[in-house]
Amino acid sequence: MKSCGIIVEYNPFHNGHQYHAKKAREISGAEVVIAVMSGNFLQRGEPAIIDKWARANEALNHGIDLVIELPFAYAVQSADYFAAGGVKLLQALHCEALCFGTDNQTEMDYEHFGEFVNHHQIEIDQAYQTIKNNGMSYPQQMTEVFRTLYPNNGLDFSSPNHILGLSYAKENATYEKPMILYPLRREQAGYHDTKIYQEFASATAIRKAVFSGELEKIKQVLPEQVAIDLANSPTVSWENYWPLLKYKLISSSITELQEIYQMKEGIEYRLQEAAKVSDSFQTFMKQAKTKRYTWTRLQRLATYILTNVKQQEIENSWNYSHLQVLGFTEQGQRFLREEKKKLALPLITKVSKNLTTQLALDIRSNQLYQLGNDHILEQSFGRFPIRIS
Repeated sequence: MKSCGIIVEYNPFHNGHQYHAKKAREISGAEVVIAVMSGNFLQRGEPAIIDKWARANEALNHGIDLVIELPFAYAVQSADYFAAGGVKLLQALHCEALCFGTDNQTEMDYEHFGEFVNHHQIEIDQAYQTIKNNGMSYPQQMTEVFRTLYPNNGLDFSSPNHILGLSYAKENATYEKPMILYPLRREQAGYHDTKIYQEFASATAIRKAVFSGELEKIKQVLPEQVAIDLANSPTVSWENYWPLLKYKLISSSITELQEIYQMKEGIEYRLQEAAKVSDSFQTFMKQAKTKRYTWTRLQRLATYILTNVKQQEIENSWNYSHLQVLGFTEQGQRFLREEKKKLALPLITKVSKNLTTQLALDIRSNQLYQLGNDHILEQSFGRFPIRIS
């Protein structure tokens, strides 16, 4: 069966995502569309507005055939690691194509860019080292690097979806059989756009409306089932976890905080002091943010603190990569049957007790996610893949 993959978060699922799934099938000629989807914590260091099972169900009812969970160790990461995880899982499924959204407004040969990086990584690393720690953010630094090494394309690393597209291209080019890349340009709502258009809006705008109690304003940009889920399911934001994060920051010693994954350059002192004088997550972030530490980087670090993640746990998770199935349609189930004996990674359809060591980080992050709302159901044990007829 011809397959096309997409790497997603669905926070929440909206009309633009349904369009993406439809176009991925059309332009690739795929018989099955596979979504590798982040679990309950997301790439920008945020808890998902509704849990992974609800989001997987929405996807399967609106154009996706198979949903595979992107593990925490890849999902809550900068673009390169996030892309590495997504591409790795699609490659393990022998997926033939990858379709991704991009907010780049100029013509871009992503496959050529991926090949270029794959053949010039040493020069890129050397160029990065010469400007590292110059006070610019990482996206600004990488823009400078490629302005010199890849000058004819005017690369801009400040556009989130474009950055991910470049990261997918770089990772894809490292494989013996790279997937065919199909970039799909966003036509209306940009990543951070807070406007509501006739049929489309960004996930950012939708979350803002939900938390403001204005769900009626956005019903036209959502599939009907998603609107029902957002109205009736337990929703969460960082504010739900703020008391837990504040307790962890204040009660931990500096030495304990230094053990947290990605805790560097003494930022633990600033975070602890910011927590002491803040009464909300938003206030805390404004207190902690600097030119060097972007909002996204701090949110990811906050997620690592909340989940008490250490470097070794991340590496252990990378070393035990797997394919956890969240759900499938009949077509997706048929695809899995055909590919099962050829899969390059273990296939998990149920989290059992004998997997608690291998999946320790994902299980713990799910348990902590549940603490955000008393009505969130069990996320790991006793759950089986969603089946859509």
